[in-house]
Amino acid sequence: MMRRLGSGKLVIATHNAGKLKEISALFAPYGMECISAGALGLPEPAETGTTFIENALIKARAAAEASQLPALADDSGLSVAGLGGRPGVYTADWAERQWFEGEPGRDWYMAMGKVEGMLQAIGPKADRACWFSCVLAIAWPDGETAVYEGRVDGRYSWPPRGDRGFGYDPVFVADGRTETYAEIDPEEKHRTSHRANAFAKLVAEQFGG
Repeated sequence: MMRRLGSGKLVIATHNAGKLKEISALFAPYGMECISAGALGLPEPAETGTTFIENALIKARAAAEASQLPALADDSGLSVAGLGGRPGVYTADWAERQWFEGEPGRDWYMAMGKVEGMLQAIGPKADRACWFSCVLAIAWPDGETAVYEGRVDGRYSWPPRGDRGFGYDPVFVADGRTETYAEIDPEEKHRTSHRANAFAKLVAEQFGG
């Protein structure tokens, strides 16, 4: 029988405030109290996997073991057809900036510019089709896990537009839409994103009848 989450605390294995807010909103109707790994002072494990599934499981297992609570990790990224599917699993790495005043961090506008620069270098025929992928992995302290995958297709738009969302949202236009993910209402994104797609599968299995 599939292991199911009960009501109570769920550790979200992230130090990203935007991601925590989005995932917490998805879980709110199911009586789950979400707390971030960052708020618990848990370290970020090295993401040594070569797939979204591997990295999601690394993060979920580390958070569950350290907190002794069920934990959920999201590993997601943007893949661009014209770049052979890059940045893909290395999406966040492309946003890493040099240490500044003693603090590391991520510069998403730098990352978006890097992708655009590579597409422009290819020329006007560069394939701007792209997709967001998401893997949600749940881990329990005893080592049991469950994995759910989601995807949404679109195109890479330049220049960035909108001040909502996070990451590559300002340059992603989903198929059938004209607005970027950073321009649409967050509630709409919660219903249509790659994360929402994966979450719908999670809900059907974890909270379904």
